[in-house]
Amino acid sequence: MDVKPIHSEKQHRAALKEIERLWAAKAGTPDHDRLEVLATLVEDWEEKHHPIYPPDPVAAIRFRMEQLGLDRKALEPSIGSRARVSEVLSGRRRLTLDMIRRLHRELGIPADVLLAS
Repeated sequence: MDVKPIHSEKQHRAALKEIERLWAAKAGTPDHDRLEVLATLVEDWEEKHHPIYPPDPVAAIRFRMEQLGLDRKALEPSIGSRARVSEVLSGRRRLTLDMIRRLHRELGIPADVLLAS
């Protein structure tokens, strides 16, 4: 098995192409072993060179509202008054720990995303 660490974008693209070729490999075969090793190498490369940062808490709330078809009024039980919801969504007020807990429980937004505020 001639597999080497990924050191460039060109090698990254080649590894992705090889992963695509091996995608249907059966477990326990040399091709599947190669697929697993390449996937690990690509994951490591992407974490170092193309990290995906968590979304802004307000962006996450807005995204979840859109997914669920909610309006601002639906946030009042989790955040507070209409004015408080407006302040949070405009970025003028930070989320409190109680708000984070309720948003996590009621809307299923990961708490670690909401804590980034």
